Amino acid sequence: MISMAYKGYFAQVKFDPRENIFVGHVLGISDRTSFHGETVTELTDDFRQAVDHYLEDCAKSGCDPQIPHPAK
Repeated sequence: MISMAYKGYFAQVKFDPRENIFVGHVLGISDRTSFHGETVTELTDDFRQAVDHYLEDCAKSGCDPQIPHPAK
């Protein structure tokens, strides 16, 4: 399992051998936010876009984004 971080958000990544892609999920928020990529570069870019999209959606809807708690 791989971990990623961006703007204080963390993700867990697994490899899906059936689809031959990496699939990740943002942790610590109740909204289901996922991303994927065939390469590390695609995965990293899609993770950053997913977090940015989540933050933009929160701003547009006037709600505060959830801030994940750092792992202990």
